[in-house]
Amino acid sequence: MLSEILNISGKPGLYLLLTGGKGALIVESLDGEKKRLPIHRTDKVVSLGDISIFTDEEEMPLRVVFQKIEEKYGKDQVLTIDVKKASNGELLEFMAGVVADFDRERVYPSHVKKIISWYNILVESKQNDFSDPEEMEQPAEESAE
Repeated sequence: MLSEILNISGKPGLYLLLTGGKGALIVESLDGEKKRLPIHRTDKVVSLGDISIFTDEEEMPLRVVFQKIEEKYGKDQVLTIDVKKASNGELLEFMAGVVADFDRERVYPSHVKKIISWYNILVESKQNDFSDPEEMEQPAEESAE
């Protein structure tokens, strides 16, 4: 679930939220090291579940963008785009191929680089369940009735 995956300002990569402690969160890096560390209240932390991109109509949750990438490139497939070498045009062309109506004035190449990098980290760490958490809760509620 993307709500448990965190981006921490000033720290590379993504982190899995393990638990919340007194005054700190305990997270584990999603890279190969699986390093655990405390994140304090002064650190800027954003859940991937809270991130959306701008489109011409309305905002699109990052989860949906990841689903579209998965549909186009295949489940469990790492993207082969080298974000360090790709030109701005290549990055925006990639984004247009995934989300045709993204807002070209408010979505920058740096945003697309993050999306590609995050997607690859999630696939490599087997954290690529992009299903809607609300859809998963619905059957449980209906069976309780």
